[in-house]
Amino acid sequence: MSSTELSKKHLKHLKSLAHGLDPVVRVGQHGFSEAVLKELEIALDHHELVKVKVAADDRDARELLLQRMCSKTTAQLVQSIGGVAVLYRQNRKNPVIAMP
Repeated sequence: MSSTELSKKHLKHLKSLAHGLDPVVRVGQHGFSEAVLKELEIALDHHELVKVKVAADDRDARELLLQRMCSKTTAQLVQSIGGVAVLYRQNRKNPVIAMP
């Protein structure tokens, strides 16, 4: 299943799984650097579902940053509340999350 095929049922399931997660990746004052991209790629490969904390005060800038993160990693934005976002990308070789 590709990230563009997530149904509302799948999104609801992923949101429930993400509720108890702590942010694994943090985007700070230096923005979305290559180091952050590398850490995000590792986290997505290992966990599939990752919470990201974004330190951007401007809502539009935060949304653009999240779009860029999703396009660079081919991840799906599951949810974004304030400065915290949840990203999902299925690990094709070793899936961790079983979808309903």
